[in-house]
Amino acid sequence: MTLFKPTTFVLAILGSVGINATATAANLAEQQAQYKARLTQPLDPSKAPSQNFDLSKMKINLPVPDHKPARKGKVMEIEIEQLNDPIHPYTNHFWFYTNPQDGAMVMASPNTAPTTKNSSNARSELRVMLRKGTAEMHPRHAANNFVIAAHSTPEKFGAIGGELSATLAVDWVSTSGDDSKFPAHSVVVGQIHGPSKTEPLKIYYRKMPNHEYGSLFWNYEIYPQDIDQRKDIPIAIWGDPSLTKDSADPVNGIKLGELFSYDVTIKNNIMTLTFVKHPGTSAAQTKIFKTDLSKPYPGEPLDQGYKDAWMYFKAGAYNQCNQGTKHPTWGTGCSNNGIEAGDYTQVSFYQLNLNQ
Repeated sequence: MTLFKPTTFVLAILGSVGINATATAANLAEQQAQYKARLTQPLDPSKAPSQNFDLSKMKINLPVPDHKPARKGKVMEIEIEQLNDPIHPYTNHFWFYTNPQDGAMVMASPNTAPTTKNSSNARSELRVMLRKGTAEMHPRHAANNFVIAAHSTPEKFGAIGGELSATLAVDWVSTSGDDSKFPAHSVVVGQIHGPSKTEPLKIYYRKMPNHEYGSLFWNYEIYPQDIDQRKDIPIAIWGDPSLTKDSADPVNGIKLGELFSYDVTIKNNIMTLTFVKHPGTSAAQTKIFKTDLSKPYPGEPLDQGYKDAWMYFKAGAYNQCNQGTKHPTWGTGCSNNGIEAGDYTQVSFYQLNLNQ
């Protein structure tokens, strides 16, 4: 898989252009703290994540081996029922837990750990399951997934379209890795996954270890008939996905620990992405992107679009660092010397809402 620059997407920019337009840096920090306090007010730091957030249609993968006999040798998977158990709701003190200070849902992942079948990267990541049947229903069953309106048999699926929204902060990304490769020093915090290893959407946060600010961007992956010809198209939101340690600090970006939000809405055939930097403040900036998933990406003749594809939402901390070096794009050459060495990623969610 190779990486290409974007062609055209519809973009709207709303709100103030910079902090000085309506708020000084000190005033912005105060507004950010006040907004975070409002977000944390309904969250109980003593409860498990599923008691603070509606995870009733979600399961989670964690970066540890599964102890269940049926999943021996596989990455841990916590099903909906265990995740939302009314008596003993699931939590993991290292990789999936409630922040004891503010109640945020924390997901973390080391640079190297057990992974899912088609990935080299570890994750703590929720996967939406829209099943209309029993717990044993396969994740790929039509009732567990959604399609767009143009699908030939939309009535067979769990939903037509849907919406996933989140307010979150990236607390950490790996400080090791080959900065010439864009996945190094990055984490995917939300995505739409499709069939055959394809992803029409992945939302990335990436920060160089010597920079104060990080970049937010998203990828569209073309869906060709020959799956080996798939490629990612990166679209910058704030900052630049191609920065290295030698690049200037992207001061229009987002710092570690700073709140931002995303909303992913699929209505009919249109995917609308709404991103907000400095949400809840007078310096809030909003960017909106739209694309028709039923059609090929503009200028990409190999792309079929996602007209007849089934899809599902995911959210969490999908670490993009691994110790591999051979792949020209995805072999990031990160070390795995533990959390103390900075070889991990961590994301805190203050809001996570599914409308589907």
